[in-house]
Amino acid sequence: QVQLVESGGGLVQAGGSLRLSCAASGRAFSTYAMAWFRQAPGKEREFVAAISVSGVITDYADSVKGRFTISRADTKNTVYLQMNSLKPEDTAVYVCAAGVIRSYSYTAYDYWGRGTQVTVSS
Repeated sequence: QVQLVESGGGLVQAGGSLRLSCAASGRAFSTYAMAWFRQAPGKEREFVAAISVSGVITDYADSVKGRFTISRADTKNTVYLQMNSLKPEDTAVYVCAAGVIRSYSYTAYDYWGRGTQVTVSS
């Protein structure tokens, strides 16, 4: 079992930055690929970014490429999402996930946090 707890969300103006953290407890964090998804009201859950077990390979949704950066610190059992140049359309609940393989699909992930709200004002 892996427990995931997100933090770092909040209200920010367009063009601003936030850094989300996802702290993991439980078994073998360093053996899991990690990802961030987001869900806005009335919309489907959307892939944002993923990072491989090694931390070498990262993937991003086209909508965030060049603005967001995912990273991991296995010594701290934490994955991060640095979000720059935020836009109102980035407003959503951001959720981190852990899984055996890195994937764009939420079905590949076995463990989920409860999410942190990010609101970007125009």
